[in-house]
Amino acid sequence: MAPAMNVRMWTHAATQRNIDSLMADGIGFVGPNEGDMACGEFGPGRMAEPLEIVAAVEARVQNRTLAGKKVLVTSGPTHEPIDPVRYIANRSSGAQGSAIARALTDRGAEVVFISGPATAPPPLDAEVIAVETAQQMADAVAAALPVDAAVFAAAVADWHVASVSSSKIKKQKGALPVLEFAENPDILASVSQSSSNRPDLVVGFAAETDDLLSNATAKRARKGCDWIVANDVSPENGIMGGSENAVTFITEDGAESWPRMGKAQVAGELADRMARYLATDRDA
Repeated sequence: MAPAMNVRMWTHAATQRNIDSLMADGIGFVGPNEGDMACGEFGPGRMAEPLEIVAAVEARVQNRTLAGKKVLVTSGPTHEPIDPVRYIANRSSGAQGSAIARALTDRGAEVVFISGPATAPPPLDAEVIAVETAQQMADAVAAALPVDAAVFAAAVADWHVASVSSSKIKKQKGALPVLEFAENPDILASVSQSSSNRPDLVVGFAAETDDLLSNATAKRARKGCDWIVANDVSPENGIMGGSENAVTFITEDGAESWPRMGKAQVAGELADRMARYLATDRDA
């Protein structure tokens, strides 16, 4: 099914109950996507693009290459609180992570989807775990292991406020607040370098604005992951929050630039490569 409706209709409890019932009967869904509505509202409810629908149907009837595999996907931003009202965040919509999770479930994988406060709707066929902070995401990832593969597409904050104010920080003329930061856990590195419960395949993401190839290649080596999917998130590229992506795929064998394409297409290509990798007997 490819539903399309007003955002209020889509999020209504009765609609969601009906979707749950259909899914329990084995009915698959593609979309809805998030965007502007004909009625003037904005949110989830737009019908998936025709190419997305075709890809989902083909995957449903032809491609079960990840059946029997369990995959962890992280997605979205994290919010690091300053006080009860304010927080530090980034521009990630979670659209690419959601698309990857959908592509994996379409290919038969059991997906655990751990997401920060994203604007993109989560995949319907995955186990969805909602978190807010980087520490919560790290804890959820640790609890989800072991898995066969892990894709770390979330834009996790590097730092959090060391001492969160228990009350709203008041504006005082001439007195600027001073925030002290502390490092967040490095989720990708901790899983990649784990001596126990390391997935057979670990995929990281690198969002760069300068020297994309050198920075992303260095990140793969530093973190210890198998693959890095790198993209240039400079504002003029419109990647963050947009419907398309242009990535560089980096492995130990080198780098490959993919053409600019829809995020669902990026997800499908990545999922197919993951399926081929996991099907290979690397101990032979």
